[in-house]
Amino acid sequence: MAIVYDWYENPNAEGAPEERGLHPRPLLNGKVTMKQLYAHVHARSSLTVGDVMNAIDCLTQICGEELREGREVHIEGLGYFSPTLEATERVTLRTPNKHYKVRLKTISFRPDVKLKDAMRGVTATRSKYTRHHSGTLSVVEIDMKLKEYFAEHDMMIRYDFQQLCGMARTTANVHLKRLQEEGKLKNVGRRLQPIYRPMPGYYGVSRDVEVKR
Repeated sequence: MAIVYDWYENPNAEGAPEERGLHPRPLLNGKVTMKQLYAHVHARSSLTVGDVMNAIDCLTQICGEELREGREVHIEGLGYFSPTLEATERVTLRTPNKHYKVRLKTISFRPDVKLKDAMRGVTATRSKYTRHHSGTLSVVEIDMKLKEYFAEHDMMIRYDFQQLCGMARTTANVHLKRLQEEGKLKNVGRRLQPIYRPMPGYYGVSRDVEVKR
């Protein structure tokens, strides 16, 4: 099966609409859950589902421990994982206490050669539908994505929302502000380092739950 994609307008593109640059973006064909992965590995090995579950859970825990120590983790056949950092505010050589202004940005991933080889010969086909563009997501579509996200996560940062909806940073901030004004999300972090949680009654959170900082 081919990878389905559509064309999206480049972030911060300028000029007339018909002259703005476009880039192709995959429309993910569903999501493989951990239970499905356990079953797939079980079917291709002599391990029980419980053995597979324990092995993967242990691998995840060990990777987290090694990444916290600033080490790169190489899983042969899959790829390389490493932590990346960012400044919490503008920092110069004269900025005092610079070590207080650093935080984890994300975990970067570089695919292994074997994984790249497995993708050789992949084909792509354009989607028959054209209303998937992130820049034109409706309020309902955004709510649906958030409900799915918070089914597996307790909190969200701006970057998570940006990636989830495929939006430029400015557009993501506009929607995050709207969602807070509508009482759907609450910033439980700092003003310059916001962390968002769903409010009671939204995105699968019970109306009786108290949002904690």
